[in-house]
Amino acid sequence: MSSRTLLLEARDLRKTFSVSAGPVRASGRSIAVDQVSFCLERGETLGIVGESGCGKTTLARILVRLVEPDSGEIRFDGEDWLGAKGRRLRALRRHMQMVFQDPVTSLNARLRVGAIVSEPLAVHEPELPRSARRKRAAEILAAVGLGPEALDRFPHEFSGGQRQRIGIARALVLRPELVIADEPVSALDVSIGAQILELLGRLQSEFRLTLILISHSLPVVAQLADRVMVMRAGKIVEMGKTNQVLKHPEQAYTKELIAAVPEIP
Repeated sequence: MSSRTLLLEARDLRKTFSVSAGPVRASGRSIAVDQVSFCLERGETLGIVGESGCGKTTLARILVRLVEPDSGEIRFDGEDWLGAKGRRLRALRRHMQMVFQDPVTSLNARLRVGAIVSEPLAVHEPELPRSARRKRAAEILAAVGLGPEALDRFPHEFSGGQRQRIGIARALVLRPELVIADEPVSALDVSIGAQILELLGRLQSEFRLTLILISHSLPVVAQLADRVMVMRAGKIVEMGKTNQVLKHPEQAYTKELIAAVPEIP
């Protein structure tokens, strides 16, 4: 890792959400992300693992600024990511893209696939002619294993695995440096999920991506991640190289996660 350069640095990120009052509890705030700090080096794959509700998705949304943290700092390629606004924010945003968990709801059902995939180009490269955007969309769809006929079809005409490929294509069309994949295979059956993981691994090499892979499944992370970060109740409880964490976990919670899985490849 020492030969790589730092791409992302998060320091003391914290996010709380208001909790409405109920018959047996008072109103207050729930802590989703609690003083989370980590670094990510260029070309690395970091796996973030933990049970549902541990703060993984909230952290991912903070990193791409879909959610603003209460406090903390993020530096992306040396720049103050949380402080960026307007034109600078838009320029930085194209370098960090997200693949969402549900390949059904994350795609606009009223748009054809060509429009869905080329939409980021229309936002970030408005000077690009429509024909050029369509050509770029066809090229990136080919990279994820879909032919040019996909351009004129609607999302509902594709299987779940194919829709996830479309979501990956949309994330990659701007040629970002960092892709955050939030539970990219949890909505798919095992065999299709394995194909998507294999695709992500190939695309990381082909596009020289830095990747954050979020999952509740340790076998998923074990396939691709260089390092693993284990989260529980908004906090990091363990972090280290994948083999080290999986074979010699230090924390009881990590051991519980591993014990819950029949076999880790």
